[in-house]
Amino acid sequence: MTSSVYDFQALSITGQPADLASQRGKVMLIVNTASACGFTPQFAGLEELWKDYADKGLVVIGFPSNEFGGQDPGSNDEIASFCQLNYGVSFPMMEKIKVNGANAHPLYKWLKGEKPGILGTEAIKWNFTKFLVGRDGQVLKRYAPNDAPKNIRADIEKALSAAAPA
Repeated sequence: MTSSVYDFQALSITGQPADLASQRGKVMLIVNTASACGFTPQFAGLEELWKDYADKGLVVIGFPSNEFGGQDPGSNDEIASFCQLNYGVSFPMMEKIKVNGANAHPLYKWLKGEKPGILGTEAIKWNFTKFLVGRDGQVLKRYAPNDAPKNIRADIEKALSAAAPA
């Protein structure tokens, strides 16, 4: 049985194994991203959060997905290049995944089960759905795609102020 975000692994956008247990004790903001979406400018806000709070223990992690309107059709290399060139993204980006359906990444299956959306629906509705994970590895909150990164600063600061579990 999965007990926390630390039970999951992913592959970085460059294909390297990324064990989320390596982030133990940090606050994570996990986001499904896309390069050609109306919400794509949120990359700038996510990068700002990363720069402002990384030294306090925040890790922003992007998971590209091409499920919504085919808005991230490129290869992992193309996505990484786009994010860096257009938004200066320096926070960790993972390889492109599925977030819904039978082939959804196990991390996303767990996140959706921990914090369903409006009316209890689990499915991710669109790009830039965000999950805030506390220092204990548990999901604190789920945010809609139209929730701008700057509008979740108070929740991030509250999560960062919590003591890391022993």
